[in-house]
Amino acid sequence: MTSETPHFLAPKSAPWVAEVDVNAYTSVVDIFHQAVAEYAHRPAFTNFGQTISFAEVDRKSRDVAAYFQTQLGLVKGDRVALMLPNIMAFPVVMFGILRAGLVQVNVNPMYTARELRHQLNDADCETIVVFSGVSDTLEEVLDETPIKNVIVANLGDATNGRMLSPPMNKRFVFGKTVADMISLGGAMAFNEPTIAAHDLVYLQYTGGTTGLSKGAALSHGNMVSNIMMYEAVAGEVTQPGKEIIITALPLYHIFALMLNCISYFKFGGLNVLITNPRDMPGFVAEMNKWKFTAISGVNTLYNGLLHTPGFADLDFDHLKVAWGGGAAIQRVVSDKWLQHTGQHIKEGYGLSETSPVLTLNPISDKRFTETVGYPMPSTEMSLRDDDGNVVAAGESGEIWARGPQVMQGYWRNPEATANVMSEDGFFKTGDVAVLNEDGYYKIVDRKKDMAIVSGFNVYPTEVENVIAELPDIVEAAVIGVPDAKTGEAIKAFCVRTGTSLNGSDVQDYCRENLAKYKVPKQVEFVDELPKSTVGKILRRELRKL
Repeated sequence: MTSETPHFLAPKSAPWVAEVDVNAYTSVVDIFHQAVAEYAHRPAFTNFGQTISFAEVDRKSRDVAAYFQTQLGLVKGDRVALMLPNIMAFPVVMFGILRAGLVQVNVNPMYTARELRHQLNDADCETIVVFSGVSDTLEEVLDETPIKNVIVANLGDATNGRMLSPPMNKRFVFGKTVADMISLGGAMAFNEPTIAAHDLVYLQYTGGTTGLSKGAALSHGNMVSNIMMYEAVAGEVTQPGKEIIITALPLYHIFALMLNCISYFKFGGLNVLITNPRDMPGFVAEMNKWKFTAISGVNTLYNGLLHTPGFADLDFDHLKVAWGGGAAIQRVVSDKWLQHTGQHIKEGYGLSETSPVLTLNPISDKRFTETVGYPMPSTEMSLRDDDGNVVAAGESGEIWARGPQVMQGYWRNPEATANVMSEDGFFKTGDVAVLNEDGYYKIVDRKKDMAIVSGFNVYPTEVENVIAELPDIVEAAVIGVPDAKTGEAIKAFCVRTGTSLNGSDVQDYCRENLAKYKVPKQVEFVDELPKSTVGKILRRELRKL
């Protein structure tokens, strides 16, 4: 493709500027310093009844950064894995990582040993901060990874109090905790490095058709750009120093990290960290304590809240926006949300590779549009056919996107990077959409075979590779099927030898090797899998069975 390829910014009807100053800040650290200076005495994060101020985040993250530098000898550019749920240690350690010029590798605490081993080796991490409750998984693979430094995070670490935390693996009992980092780091020297916009800040791992996850390399400039874009979109309803956002989506996901954790930190807002959103009664009880102004979630989270006793009695008078993403928001869910809260859920679209947001629905549009909205400011999007040509008006095509939020590439994987980037810098998303007459994008299909379960991406090849390890399996294929609770669920079609292997055997083995949301909910045994003339499995035929 050439630089003359047609491309499109948000239409003039979009209620935000076409371009934003993506160079307003050099780094996420610059945003951090401005926020702690402006809102020093305001509350920044709260979790399990403990609240810390912006000034406390400043001090504690400085001490964490000093510990990384002085005690562990880490230098700018080193990778640090963060394997934490939404607990107070997450933002404190994260800002410490960033202030030391290190690169944060976000790790899902639900990962199995297999998944964790791959990610730590691929990112070449020598340091990990891990939640006590999942430290057994780390211990299982520790000797097969480059990890030299293990820091354990307990629930009460980084707070001003103490609380009972899940026990850590006995191998780490005599090691250091996040509380130790803060205590010891306070007496250590810290030299803040110079950070440039092109310096990496996150490795955000995303699945792939090969079955092995890849690290989307995101720079400070990528993240700053998306934060400034979001500010331009949400600025119409945002009051600096007065926002309270409910943060139930995991911070190890780039959406909650960019929007909730960093953007609302920039606004001087308070993040209410929900550690276990699956405990819906506890979730609702926590929401009841706050006059929250914003929330982000996926369809299953919103649907779960709507069916939880006590939700309808919450105070929604201050709610300005409910953001939805990760999977399509169902109209019935948004309609019920509107009935209870007075707000429709505003759906957006993005990917790990785009820091992550590409589109959002305008807050001022009071309809449920059944689309993912307009392109963000400074973001070019177009729909292409299989040859890379822009499709005719009204036709569906693959979303190609270009903008300052698009990743630097996949970590140490130039071949995979080349497969998704055009010569003129467009990222090929693999998602198929149509553009309606209002200029809104509507996702109609996924060009890739990925399924989305409760907002989590599941790539069939990864699940198929695990199932194939069972000795009685001849071959297997996996698809996503509609599910009332999780949006989609995983269904496996298996060809077996004999009849001794049953569906429960397949599911049990998957549970041992895959995160829970990747485990097939349904297993069907078939005599053969439908294939093309060249032997490619035809998933579209499986969907008809």
